[in-house]
Amino acid sequence: MSIAESGEFGLIGRIVSRLDAGSATLLGPGDDAAVVRAADGRVVASTDVLVEGRHFRRDWCGPTDVGHRAAAANLADIAAMGATPTALLVALCVPVDLDPSWAEGLADGLTREAARCGASVVGGDISASPTLTIAVTALGDLGGLDPVRRDGARPGDILALAGRIGYAAAGYTVLSRGFRTPKILVEAYRRPELRYEAGPEAARRGATSMIDVSDGLVQDLGHLAAASAVGIDIRSGAFEVPDQMRDAAQALGTDPYQWVLAGGDDHPLAATFPAGTRLPEGWREIGSVHDGSGVTVDRKPWTGPLGWDHFR
Repeated sequence: MSIAESGEFGLIGRIVSRLDAGSATLLGPGDDAAVVRAADGRVVASTDVLVEGRHFRRDWCGPTDVGHRAAAANLADIAAMGATPTALLVALCVPVDLDPSWAEGLADGLTREAARCGASVVGGDISASPTLTIAVTALGDLGGLDPVRRDGARPGDILALAGRIGYAAAGYTVLSRGFRTPKILVEAYRRPELRYEAGPEAARRGATSMIDVSDGLVQDLGHLAAASAVGIDIRSGAFEVPDQMRDAAQALGTDPYQWVLAGGDDHPLAATFPAGTRLPEGWREIGSVHDGSGVTVDRKPWTGPLGWDHFR
């Protein structure tokens, strides 16, 4: 059966039956709009879109994988503000010949990833489209904390990272060359592993700025440096490159640090903290903030790839 045979409302029913309500959901799917608790009185919101062939390929990722990826890309943005994710809204544009079971698998991935941080899918929309497209809006609660913006870094701050980096980019390269191993790299591309609690933890510990590293560490830190009008230096020795990544890089004829410094899709959080701050668990120091502008690596200009750009 295709979606054309199932029909719009039949597909909606199949998807909604797979969704679970989170603690912040007062009214979920089924009405004209959802109602989500905002105990703080402020709502953090972010949106992102995934287009087949541009952000994912169905021959590389199953529908559940795509659901995890779509949810993680948005939930990480909420965490990067120091907030706790509460809800997701999903707009799905699908070819009419798509098997409804694919959409069900997508719903499973979205639901499971959201549940990792206590959030839930509370609504959305569906339309026919020649290109499979998934647009996700995430909502979050600051819990009484001030949002951690990009423009607060100051000279003398330390730069820290929470989460792994380079794994998903290495997995992308492996898949693009027609391979399916090493498994740890391929699975990292298919399903990011995030610590959503790291964002609020950093906010409570006094982080001066923070960003979700989705497009590449050097490139994304460039946004933070520009917003804060400072220079940022990354210390390459702060990164442990696993054997599987080194072996894959050697086999593919590339430098593993290009994955670490310019690769995206792992969605770790990068933040700056005042000097002397005791970093929260799971955060590690990877550099420093200084007077100046731009981003350097080991005090030298980075001459490798910059990272992901939709129009480059």
